[in-house]
Amino acid sequence: MSLIKGISYNFRGLGMGVKTPKLLLLGIIRIAVVILLTIVAAMLIYYYLQANIDDIWKKPESNWIIWLWYVVIFLLYMILVGISVVLAYLVAQIIFSVVIMDQMSRITEKMLTGQVDEPQSMPFWKQFFFLIKQEIPRAVLPILITLLLTIVGWVTPFGPIIAIITTGAAMIFLAWDNTDLIPARRMTPFAERFKLLTGALPFHLGFGLPFLIPVLNIVLLSFAPVGATLYYIEKNNPNRSNHA
Repeated sequence: MSLIKGISYNFRGLGMGVKTPKLLLLGIIRIAVVILLTIVAAMLIYYYLQANIDDIWKKPESNWIIWLWYVVIFLLYMILVGISVVLAYLVAQIIFSVVIMDQMSRITEKMLTGQVDEPQSMPFWKQFFFLIKQEIPRAVLPILITLLLTIVGWVTPFGPIIAIITTGAAMIFLAWDNTDLIPARRMTPFAERFKLLTGALPFHLGFGLPFLIPVLNIVLLSFAPVGATLYYIEKNNPNRSNHA
């Protein structure tokens, strides 16, 4: 049931987000920033690869092996683009998206309870750096665990099984990136927040599963903070939620 509940909260958040002008605008801005940084990074990589391609492997004159040169250069470009996508996501997430996500969570919490609970108010610049400090372990730890699982899949005969586990872990961590917004804002210690994740793995897996749907996942990721905040409020403050 927790798995199904996770899926339902994801789509409930999407519905609430697109019906609320402020949330809709922030969701659009969030995905636009990620896409823009990814495009810029890919273009820079292509430019520098073309400028330094002779240093990597000078184009052969023989027609017999020139096809291999094209294949190698193409694969190298695809690998670098893949790396750029990950780096662009991290940069956007840590510097830009975490602020947008927090604002979406705050708006949702206020809509549900009438106020935003936090230990103390702080100037915007302090809040900005505080949010970044909270986001770094939340963004880096999942990537390290995912990479570790990927390496294990490469060096053991359990590759297909590890691939499924890795996908599930990625979905869980994407969900946690959103459900952790309120605890992080309330300055809950990281270790305690991580325990909240491990204690609700089926829910987070369900919340993250829709992210596997191509194209729709872009929209769902943009409004995931809404559904995650809705879940947290209804779970921990059921009597204060006035949202239908």
